[in-house]
Parts: sequence; C-alpha cells; structure tokens
Amino acid sequence: MYVRKNIRFGVVWSLSWRSLLLFTLYDSAICLLYEYGGVRWIDIPWSPVATLGTAVAFYIGFKSNGSYDRFWEGRQLWGTIVNVSRTWSIRVFHFVEPMAGDRLPDSEDVRDLHQRLLYRQIAWVNALRLHLRRETVELWDAEVAPFLDPAEDADVRRMSNPPTHLLRQQSDELRQLHQRGLLTEFRHVAMMDTIQDMFNAQGGCERIKNTPFPRQYAFFSFVFVWVFAAVLPLGLVAEFAKMGPGHIWLMVPFAVLVSGVFNTIELVGHTSENPFENQMNDVPMTAICRSIEIDLRELLGETELPPKTEPVKDVLF
Repeated sequence: MYVRKNIRFGVVWSLSWRSLLLFTLYDSAICLLYEYGGVRWIDIPWSPVATLGTAVAFYIGFKSNGSYDRFWEGRQLWGTIVNVSRTWSIRVFHFVEPMAGDRLPDSEDVRDLHQRLLYRQIAWVNALRLHLRRETVELWDAEVAPFLDPAEDADVRRMSNPPTHLLRQQSDELRQLHQRGLLTEFRHVAMMDTIQDMFNAQGGCERIKNTPFPRQYAFFSFVFVWVFAAVLPLGLVAEFAKMGPGHIWLMVPFAVLVSGVFNTIELVGHTSENPFENQMNDVPMTAICRSIEIDLRELLGETELPPKTEPVKDVLF
C-alpha cells in the first residue's frame, strides 16, 4: 500500500512512460500526415470523438470503482482478522484456566497453554498471508515455523491449505482442554465462535483471491481506452489547424495529455484488481501480521519483540 501523501513523479513515470511515448509518436505521425503529407481525409468531426470519450470515461470509471471495492473489502477482512486475533487472545487469557481444585500436570502450566494458543494464532495469520500471496517455503521457515511445535509444523506445511489446518489444530486443542476440565462448556462454545469468525475472514480473502476481476470489464476497458487514444488526434488535428500556421503541432501535447489521463485511470483500476499480490497498491498484510504478532506477544509479557514493519520506498507491504 502506497503511504506517501503525494505519489512521486518517478513512480508515475515508471508506470506510464511507455504509453506516453506511443501516444506522442502516434499523434506526431498524424500531424505529419495531415500537414506535410497532404492526407486531409484522416480528420473526423469532433462530436463523435467527444461522445466516445464520454462513454469510455463512464466505462473505466465503473471498472475503477469495482477494483477499489475489491481492495477495500480485502482491507476490511484483514481489519476483522486484527480484531478477532485480539478477541482470541483475551479469551485465551480469561477462559483457559484450571477450575477450582484442579491442578495441571507438573510439566505444564497455564502460561504454556496461553503461549501455545497465541503462538498458533500468530502462525495462522502469517500462514494465511503466505497462502494468499503464494509465497515461498523460505518465508514459511522464517515467519510461521518459529511459532509452531516442530511436529505440528511438519504436519501443517505439507497441506494444500495450511491456514485451515492450523485452525483445526486450535479447535482440537480446545476440545482437549474442555475434556480436561480447563474450559467450561460455555467458554468452549465462545472460543469456537471466535474460530468461526477466523474461518469467515479467511474464506472472504480466498474468495477475492480465487475470483479474478471479470475479464470482460478489464479487457474491454483497456481496448476502449486505446481506441479512444487512436481516434482522438483525428478529431483534434483539423481543429488546431484552423488556428493558424504551426498551431497544428499543439495538437500533440493536448492529445497526449488527454490520452494519458484516460490511460492512467484505467491503469489505476488494473493495479487494484487483486489486493493480495504483494504489489504497490495491495493490502499491507505483512505490516498487519507484524502488528498482530507484537500485540499478542506483548500480552504474553514478552519484551524482545520485532520492530514494526516500515515502508520501503513509500510502500507498506
């Protein structure tokens, strides 16, 4: 997610210089043909060009709105994951405890239980991030495995959907705690409701990830913008020629400007279609996961915590 208030010119230029170069070359060629080649039949009335531009503006506006809705829904789902992780941690601390007169085995205490349940939650949010981004095993070793028992890690990492199996492990442990008398029936149900909230958030993220933006909108938006860029100088060339000798060349910067604006709007929509690709305009899942890790480990009383994720070249990943 780009966090700087003003987008740097270098970022804009890196995304648009190729299209601007093509627009400049094409518009200049139209001027050359019209002014020096005597090809006067290429000019067309401005009215149909303006009508086409209006239609294209509505179409790419619709695409941009749809793309932003996908991004915003993804960000809301990860906001839910933050909240449900905090809820889980508080319920772990307040619900998982021996009943009056009960004793834990000598090899285990309440803090060990709390740490295991919270560490598995940290592993889940990181595993979900890696699952959505289709990232590598090396990142799993660094960001998920340290929070799991080695045997559990070996079992989960080979699954096709590791986050789902981590939540199943949480559910299994809750069942065992209930059977041992460390979790009352009411508290067991409440914590299972929290796991259900996690599944709902995970399912929402997977729905966005596995359902691409409708290609008919994405493809034709791109086509219509370039069709408009192709006919725009044909409608402007005669208008600028009427202004007097040499004024025809003013058509080039104006046509490039208008075409560039339309192309930029289309590009903004395109880069927001898939919010879980680890790109510049995506949901900052790495930063969110780190924030959850810090919160939960602070609740455990730990002091050696990782730093917050900082933007890299104004982009928060």
